[in-house]
Amino acid sequence: MKSIMLSITFCLSALIATGALAAPTKTVEAVNKEFATLKGQQVTVSGKVVKVNNGIMGRNFIHIQDGTGGHNSNNLIVTSKQTAKVGDQVTITGTVVLDTDFGMGYMYPLLVEQATIQVH
Repeated sequence: MKSIMLSITFCLSALIATGALAAPTKTVEAVNKEFATLKGQQVTVSGKVVKVNNGIMGRNFIHIQDGTGGHNSNNLIVTSKQTAKVGDQVTITGTVVLDTDFGMGYMYPLLVEQATIQVH
């Protein structure tokens, strides 16, 4: 039994180390277009921070763009406990959430929530 558990642990460690279990890397446009199938899944997106609103409802709202997408698919709003500055190049990993209603007119059809932010 110990050898089986050790083998499973080794295999999982190898998958994690190689990124095989990592969140899929997507463009801003892809997340905007594939949002229905991505609901509840973790995604990783790289881009430039174009807007930041810190400390709202216990989270920071970061808008990122990567040059992909058109008028309605070129911006991604991310919430995080971490933050970044406008102009930073970042990689975020978070969970795709749909139809979030914070009340008082703040309705978001698409968010990437609880994201980790890596500034490059």
